[in-house]
Amino acid sequence: MARLDIIAPFFNEVASAKPFAALIGEFEAEAARRFGLTVHKILVDDGSTDNGAEAFAGGLTGSWEIVRLSRNFGKEVAVLAGLDRFGGDLALIMDTDLQHSHEIGLKLVSDLLGDPTVDVVYAKTDRRDSSWRRSQLARMFYRLINSSQRFDIPANAGDFRAMRAAVAHAIATLRDKRRFNKGLYAWAGFRQKAVVYSPAPRAAGSSKWSRLGLLSFSLEALTSFSVVPLRIVTLSGLLVAIAAGGYGVKILFEELFYGTAVPGFPSLLIAVVLLGGLNLALLGLIGEYVWVAVSESKNRPVYVVRDVICAPETMKLAAPRETAFT
Repeated sequence: MARLDIIAPFFNEVASAKPFAALIGEFEAEAARRFGLTVHKILVDDGSTDNGAEAFAGGLTGSWEIVRLSRNFGKEVAVLAGLDRFGGDLALIMDTDLQHSHEIGLKLVSDLLGDPTVDVVYAKTDRRDSSWRRSQLARMFYRLINSSQRFDIPANAGDFRAMRAAVAHAIATLRDKRRFNKGLYAWAGFRQKAVVYSPAPRAAGSSKWSRLGLLSFSLEALTSFSVVPLRIVTLSGLLVAIAAGGYGVKILFEELFYGTAVPGFPSLLIAVVLLGGLNLALLGLIGEYVWVAVSESKNRPVYVVRDVICAPETMKLAAPRETAFT
């Protein structure tokens, strides 16, 4: 039988352990009945401090393993840790907070198996619950990051996706230290298809993403996948220089022909503050790009594994094998 590996990273989700175990049990039964797939669960504990790994281990059935990382490396890295353990024919990446329902997961797998010309089927949120301001900011972000690219990063798409083994192995070979998975999925290419869905409510707790965290993550994404911010600052500096030149010509013309007194301190102060602000912004942006380059140049592993908890059945499936779906 062909094998589907479910990769699910989590961080402090002990309250979601039992509901997720029940959901994944229903998914496993349906996958076997509808598609003839065996299911292997790969959960990645991203440095949880709430004994979440033990809670998940107590509720999971069948073949599973929990990879515990040595500390919190971030969800993007936790997904990579799961892909590194992948050894099946298909991979399905989903969250443990139950916002990714098993019905949509089955839909992703069904569309992937039903169309041999497609390599990846990803879920795309409809953003029904998002505010107008957040929707506009997201649209602006994707328009900016997709400028001057040979590939497009789909808007409102995340890690919730099903993919063939060739794609999973290709993503695992991308060892970026500062990871932006949406960009990596798009950069890797392959034939992809979108499925629009509405995320279900969280089973418990709240999102780990704060506004400041999202802003920082967006900046990392831009500096990793786009040179447009540098070009915007360069263009801004050019416009300021042109405006300053035009203002200088205006002052000279008024002095020569009308004898108008040239304002001193206010004009000087505005020029110093404006140019100083632009220079500081440019230096900060260059610093972000330099930090990305420095991070990638360090010969450190992307993550460190503390240990792996396995079900007895898992040992039979430990070694990767040739894929049935290519």
